Amino acid sequence: MQPSIARIIDANFNRAREALRVMEDYARFVLDDPAGCEAVKSARHQLADCLRCLPLESLLTARDTPGDVGTRITTAGERDRPDARSACIAAAKRLPEALRTIEEYAKTFDPNLAAKVEALRYHAYQLEQQVLLRGTRAARFARVRLYVLITASLCRQDWLATAAEAIAGGAGCLQLREKDFEDRELLTRARWLVALCREHGVLSIINDRPDLAVLSDADGVHLGQTDLPVADARRVVGPDRLIGVSTHNPEQFRAALAERPDYLAVGPMFPSPTKPQDHVPGPDLLRLATGETRIPVVAIGGITPDRLAILASAGAGCVSVCSAVIGADDVRDAAGRLLLPGEP
Repeated sequence: MQPSIARIIDANFNRAREALRVMEDYARFVLDDPAGCEAVKSARHQLADCLRCLPLESLLTARDTPGDVGTRITTAGERDRPDARSACIAAAKRLPEALRTIEEYAKTFDPNLAAKVEALRYHAYQLEQQVLLRGTRAARFARVRLYVLITASLCRQDWLATAAEAIAGGAGCLQLREKDFEDRELLTRARWLVALCREHGVLSIINDRPDLAVLSDADGVHLGQTDLPVADARRVVGPDRLIGVSTHNPEQFRAALAERPDYLAVGPMFPSPTKPQDHVPGPDLLRLATGETRIPVVAIGGITPDRLAILASAGAGCVSVCSAVIGADDVRDAAGRLLLPGEP
């Protein structure tokens, strides 16, 4: 291996290794995503395996950091990262670039190494998608403080007008929750709700049906305990839509968390007129959930304005309601009184 090529290989192995560490720490500390963290860590070990194919002494001997003209060339944007996600994006872009450079120059002395690095480069594209899209989905939901379920039979007014009033009152996410309509009618209503939500810049979720979430172009789907697993729903809705899961005890919560949803609903917090017979785990389940994950956790069940302080003290960042808003005489006012404190 020529000394100049050794310098190129050494610099780009360092660049790739550093990029993977930045991505791993983002998945670990920002996203709280064990699966994403493990995937990046595995890639880092694969990179180390590739490096072991080379004589370390040759790389270290060729290294000339003081004489490297590239260390003195910077751009304005290199030193400015507005947030953690932007730092991860930059790292994710550097990674395949570094791997491509290693791959091309490795072809001059070790085609087998070049093939290994090529495979890792393709894997890097998947890692970028896995880590960054999860962060994007989390950011989209993070600002939601009030999540309203829309069921026409529980509305005192026209259901779509009720949905519009809920948005006006501060709802950041609406879920179409209907059990009795045929698919054609349900899809039509889903499309109407999605259009309304998009017009006002709030999220639209379809209950139970990943297929209708895709057909209506909703922002996501919400799954119950007997619905599709998250991984199968993800195959239907794709990488960019939100997936939420309802859980009702610590075991369900932990099992759902391992499936990597974008948010988790926990409850009921209190007895609910929608589901009066349910076991009520109460705010203790919310406290447990918010203590074990940093992904959004939504408190559900029997929530009224006078109970918000209890939920806030248990760590609630978002509450989900149904009849307390859509069954009210003044939907806008009812929604406004159920907003948790925080940024809109």
